[in-house]
Order: sequence, then structure tokens, then C-alpha cells
Amino acid sequence: QVQVVESGGGLVQAGGSLRLSCLAATSIFGLNTMAWYRQAPGKQRELVASVTPADSTNYADSVKGRFTISRDNAKNTVFLQMNSLKPDDTAVYYCNSKTLVAIQGTNAYWGQGTRVTVFS
Repeated sequence: QVQVVESGGGLVQAGGSLRLSCLAATSIFGLNTMAWYRQAPGKQRELVASVTPADSTNYADSVKGRFTISRDNAKNTVFLQMNSLKPDDTAVYYCNSKTLVAIQGTNAYWGQGTRVTVFS
């Protein structure tokens, strides 16, 4: 059963922008802190940004000032606006409930993700 669907990735030149979207099932979205993660080739998945139900946000140092996370609670949707993209941002991006990932660990559900490729 698909619980999250990420979209919006693509191929973009360095300095460009992309907007990622994630539609999540209520069982995932609910009243949970939602987050975007990414996994670059040969690297572990890392937390990029998170947003609480009250719209409090946190960002990895590597994306501060360039990425903006937001959520639409009425539509169970999370967004990631990515500006000033760099080749180091190349990765598959996933969204998930940060709350559930913390609880479920390696048993957490992950969607297919959306691939972002930044070329210089």
C-alpha cells in the first residue's frame, strides 16, 4: 500500500531551482512532524529539513538559506522549495514522518523518492 508519493525531481543546472511535493497518507502525515530526507549515491540517507504541525522548521546546515520546507495540513502535502542548487544536492529525495522514522527505525516505510540531479 502506497503511503507517500514524492514528485518534482529532475535534472537542473547548478544555481537553478526545483520544488518537490509529497502527498502522504493520513497514517503518515497526521499530526506528525514531516521531513525530507535524501540519499546520495554511495552515502547514507540524511535528514534535510523538517516541519512540525505548527510550522516550526529545521534544516541541515548544508541547505540552510537555500531550501524551504512547508506543509499543507488540509491536503496531507509537504513541499520542499530548493533554490541555488549545487551538484552536492544530487540525490534521491524522500519524505516521511520524522516522528514515525524515529519510532520505527529500520522498519519505517519509505516511498520511491524523487531523483534530483544537479549538473555544473
